[in-house]
Amino acid sequence: MAFNFIKTDIDGVVIIEPKVFGDDRGYFLETYQKDVFDKAGLDYTFVQANQSKSHKGVLRGLHFQTRKPQAKLVRVVEGEVYDVAVDLRKGSPTYGKYVGVVLSGEKHNMFMIPRGFAHGFVVLSETAVFEYQVDDVYDPGYEGGIMWNDPEVGIQWPLSEGLDLSSKDQLHPLLKDVKIEFGYKDGTLQVL
Repeated sequence: MAFNFIKTDIDGVVIIEPKVFGDDRGYFLETYQKDVFDKAGLDYTFVQANQSKSHKGVLRGLHFQTRKPQAKLVRVVEGEVYDVAVDLRKGSPTYGKYVGVVLSGEKHNMFMIPRGFAHGFVVLSETAVFEYQVDDVYDPGYEGGIMWNDPEVGIQWPLSEGLDLSSKDQLHPLLKDVKIEFGYKDGTLQVL
């Protein structure tokens, strides 16, 4: 098996460990294989891939799209981040809860975040190159976010001082004040 799929406490959020083939010359790994992911219940068709580079202490998030939610397959190519997914699906038994995982270029692990979640990360290494695929294109008209340190969500960020946030990320509302336009019923996401 080229991948180890690890379920988390939140339905649909999965940590993925790829099989890495290495020797003294370097390594090789597969980062995605549609039929294997489909069999694991991660049936997504990715339509856009993005990459960012950030320095230590940069916190990006917590972002989501209000009417066109995106599933994201995220990984770190170089460096290390603490990555977070927050359940925003109204009606979900885990609404407002989060899963966090350290992703690193050394471990090659990945994080599958379904539609209906806010997403963010903080860089733990001197720099990090972050890459993600999404199953719907970004639409600035549906941009949304929640505050990174919302006490209701209670994310235990490994870095909490000296953080570098964009001016936009500093102004996100609290979860209780966000207009969520999707819900969760019978195990599926529904746009309200």
